[in-house]
Amino acid sequence: MANARTDLMQGTLELMILKTLSRDAMHGYGIAQRIHQAVDDLLKIEDGSLYPALYRMEERGWIKSEWGVSENNRRAKFYKLTRAGRKQLDGECANWERVSRAITRILKTA
Repeated sequence: MANARTDLMQGTLELMILKTLSRDAMHGYGIAQRIHQAVDDLLKIEDGSLYPALYRMEERGWIKSEWGVSENNRRAKFYKLTRAGRKQLDGECANWERVSRAITRILKTA
């Protein structure tokens, strides 16, 4: 993909972040690395997309952050899913399944 950042459907990055944070609290770089590993580097999450998404999600109350020390002894902001974020994740997953089924049907018949 030439520019995977623009290939993501609106809201997809937030869904991937919510799912990633459903396992553990993580700092921004760790979130990006986990997503890259999960998709075998098929998508590249740019800092210019990741951090604004994290800030938006924190404003919406889906995640919260606190300062801590990373595995390489650096000060980092760690993000954690909130109860509202878990509810949002459940709704987004259900919506993704519905949209995915619809698109698959169209692709098979077109």
